[in-house]
Amino acid sequence: MTHALNCISSMATRHILAEIAASHGAATGRKVDVNSMGGVDAAKRVEGGESVDIVVLAADALAKLARGGQVRADSVVDIARSALAAAVKADVAKPDLSTDDAAKRALLAARAIAYSTGPSGDHILALFKRWEIFDALGPRLVKAPPGVPVGKLVADGAAEIGFQQLSELQGLPGIAIVGALSPALRAVTHFAAGIAASAADPQGAAGFIDALRAARDVYPRHGMEPA
Repeated sequence: MTHALNCISSMATRHILAEIAASHGAATGRKVDVNSMGGVDAAKRVEGGESVDIVVLAADALAKLARGGQVRADSVVDIARSALAAAVKADVAKPDLSTDDAAKRALLAARAIAYSTGPSGDHILALFKRWEIFDALGPRLVKAPPGVPVGKLVADGAAEIGFQQLSELQGLPGIAIVGALSPALRAVTHFAAGIAASAADPQGAAGFIDALRAARDVYPRHGMEPA
């Protein structure tokens, strides 16, 4: 019986991976089980020696795993770019976040601001510190638990504005994506894929990574651009 490939990933790429895994399985007869979770948790599980075949994470997180020997460094390839996005409840007026000054005013007026674990959250917190508004916002910053979309916190009213990867906000019920973002808010995260050192079938894993690189039409449907 053919070994089912195991892929571990952050939540941002879960819809893309699920679609490509389904088409890859139909074309090759090779099943790919995709297990998506918060990126920090995914990296910890790979670092802890969990047996997986393919790892898909933000490029810097994957590079760290490659340096640690948990991912084969020569197998790592960029697969996608993901833009940061902002969301508010669907039934409220969208704030003006189009310039840095307007964004600062809107954020300082917000009751609560949600952000995620991972690259987008790191960018937001660093930006607030650079803008020198972090201390003022501190009590109103809401960190989404791992695996919980920021959009859910916004839809439920736990936050007035939420920031996360567009791919994780897109399509969630009860929220609306804010259009133009200021230059400082326009962060882009690069995602990469690699073969885990623990891979039971490195050749099969390489085949799935090739499929990830080839399926360029899938990424835009889920809020990302192919690398």
